[in-house]
Amino acid sequence: MKAFIASVVASAVLLALPAAQAADNDLAALEKAARAEGQVNSVGMPDSWANWKDTWSDLNSKYGLKHSDTDMSSAQELAKFAAEKENASADIGDVGAAFGPIAVAKGVAQPYKPTHWEQIPSWAKDQDGNWMLAYTGTIAFLVDKQQVKDVPHSWADLKKGKYVVTIGDVGTAAQAANGVLAASYALGGDEKNVKPALSFFGDLAKEGRLGVTDPVIANIEKGEIQVAVVWDFNGLNYRDQIDKNRYEVVIPSDGSVTSGYSTIINKYAKHPNAAKLAREYILSDEGQINLAKGYARPIRAEHLTLPADVQAKLLPQSEYKNARPIKDQAAWDKTSKMLPRLWQENVIINMKQ
Repeated sequence: MKAFIASVVASAVLLALPAAQAADNDLAALEKAARAEGQVNSVGMPDSWANWKDTWSDLNSKYGLKHSDTDMSSAQELAKFAAEKENASADIGDVGAAFGPIAVAKGVAQPYKPTHWEQIPSWAKDQDGNWMLAYTGTIAFLVDKQQVKDVPHSWADLKKGKYVVTIGDVGTAAQAANGVLAASYALGGDEKNVKPALSFFGDLAKEGRLGVTDPVIANIEKGEIQVAVVWDFNGLNYRDQIDKNRYEVVIPSDGSVTSGYSTIINKYAKHPNAAKLAREYILSDEGQINLAKGYARPIRAEHLTLPADVQAKLLPQSEYKNARPIKDQAAWDKTSKMLPRLWQENVIINMKQ
């Protein structure tokens, strides 16, 4: 009963606090309320992805929070929040950048602005604190140097090569769709106009240079992929898992797209304060370093000093000079819905039988 009363009091204190940037005394109340709840249940945040394992371990050792996760896609996470409502089994999820605004539109998110709110770029957060990217991914090339002697450093280099380029299923994979957008940026297109990229990949298809194998680690390890278009964090992870000397990861110098992933705190969470404390920790220096250990680029990278061994896992900042975030998300949402058909009509039709 004492624990229950402490929880109610702490929650009441917390609810009375403004949703703006947290102060030290706010954090004390938040920690007290989270400890009283005792657990946090996530979706789409498994141990193996972005090194969530270390974050859950830290939240347990520092604050006594027990944890469970059910892995699922961004769309599935939001559907679960909406379907379960007051019977919520999940408190927090990790979704692709495009799903942050969708969570708000569906009315399944609740706001919380962590202490380091001001260090999160404006393009990477919702002004009300419903979502904010914790880490980014940028489209990169993963090159098998055993098969490709002239490593491409740009989309222009890719076009001139003789090797097979694999991008994956543009109709279903966010990574592949963003690969198309990255090529569009480099070739003069944008979120509304992906014709330059469709022409580019259509030409590769005509030349018999467009791979249809899924660029996952099993296929890469078997030597079935010469150059893959992947998120940088996937490329770096695959490189280190297979053979660091065999593979090179390159951000195309003539243009790429940077996107990322955001936590969504379930509006109906049974452990809302534990979920808020989890977000607070994820955006802290320690939480950001945990993500970097998992090859994800922390959203607060410019404000961090990463340990040397962790920094060595990531590409230097100079590689990203021509990578940029999506400028018109609404336009890209519309284009990406049409992309499967456009890809079929402009690219797949040119595949050599």
